[in-house]
Amino acid sequence: MLKLKSLGAAGTVTGSKHLLEQDGQRILVDCGLFQGLKNLREQNWEPFPVSPRDIDAVILTHAHLDHSGYLPRLVRDGFRGKIYATEATRDVAELILKDSGHLNEKDADFLNRHHLSKHEPAMPLYGVRDAQRALEHFSTVSFDQTIELRHGASLRFRHAGHILGAANAEVVVAGRRIVFSGDIGRYGDALFPDPVSASDGDPEYIVIESTYGNRVHPQGDPADALGEVVERTVKRGGTLIIPAFAVGRAQELIYYLWKLKQTGRLDSVPVFLDSPMAIDATDLMGRHLSDHRLDRETCRKAFGIARYTDDVDASKAITSNPFPKVVISASGMATGGRVLHHLKAFGPDPKNTILLAGFQAAGTRGQSLQQGAKELKIHGMWVPINAEVAQIDMLSAHGDSNELMRWLSGFKEPRRVFIVHGEPDASEALRVRIRRELGWSATVPRQGQEFNL
Repeated sequence: MLKLKSLGAAGTVTGSKHLLEQDGQRILVDCGLFQGLKNLREQNWEPFPVSPRDIDAVILTHAHLDHSGYLPRLVRDGFRGKIYATEATRDVAELILKDSGHLNEKDADFLNRHHLSKHEPAMPLYGVRDAQRALEHFSTVSFDQTIELRHGASLRFRHAGHILGAANAEVVVAGRRIVFSGDIGRYGDALFPDPVSASDGDPEYIVIESTYGNRVHPQGDPADALGEVVERTVKRGGTLIIPAFAVGRAQELIYYLWKLKQTGRLDSVPVFLDSPMAIDATDLMGRHLSDHRLDRETCRKAFGIARYTDDVDASKAITSNPFPKVVISASGMATGGRVLHHLKAFGPDPKNTILLAGFQAAGTRGQSLQQGAKELKIHGMWVPINAEVAQIDMLSAHGDSNELMRWLSGFKEPRRVFIVHGEPDASEALRVRIRRELGWSATVPRQGQEFNL
């Protein structure tokens, strides 16, 4: 009997882990960290529901931390199999996992130096060396290539859009075909290819994300919307701070700013990319040209407009610079990174603007800003937020409800659709749409709930 169990991203948008099990064979699709609310983050420290030594393989749809971030811990705790991913996903994962390991070590060191932990000493969830060991388990798979796994199982990746290297995964186990959406990107995206709805045969089951299962993104030109925010901020002598995901969102923002400068708008406004990881991720765009829409020359021109600040002194110089400018900095939900220093410096002044350009998970500073917070706790102190807070939903890298339905409609009716990676309202709204518009059976799993396929 083939069984499916969601060990994460069930009832929430974080910690994606979906386990396929049949006659002792175990395949884990995605292996993400829980982020956001404390009760979610605490699950990262709990024993893994299955012994990592008993997992045969991990299939990684893309490298975002909520899909890949638990891999170093899984390997440290005994996983010995292969981690299958596209080539670009492997390269992006190297940036993200090493950075995550470094931040874990840094946080533990801070707690120990200031005696702020109830554990003595505080230990990181994993470190940089653990991340490096995890990378040694990667085995890259080309898009649209079917490979054989153990015990007669097979895997095929197809483009999902979303970020560099992102894929949906078609897995065949015990003769049953299951398609995992990963995170579905946008149709007509400026940088990344359209999500592909295809299968070597009709899938019996589809596991689909539902981040925006209850929302439709506004229509319009993202570059124009971005330009309006920049122009009104500059007009009042302010600085625009954009918390941005280092992989995908940062590159998209720079691309749209380049397009605006080509038309003569924002000509004299300097753009800073203040995130070492985002700088490295931008370099990867030139190394994986077949995974996105831009040619080498366009990459050179577009990404050449930003001033890259890869050291602390250069980052501090941005803060002390009084002139209008655009600062793109990680992290995208303001959970950490250099953007926190910019929020402390520019958040109190009403002439400045903070632009939210992506999904903001529950329990993050980004969501607090989204909900109108007038102060944020940063580095142990409360910082007043008097700056304008703007949001451009059309910049999202996640497909909205209509796009999720469009992707699903490319398949013939499966036995059942499983709806994951969404807050409860979003997942339930998508379930209702699937039932009403397609007439398909759809289920929103609870975490740990097991299904016989």
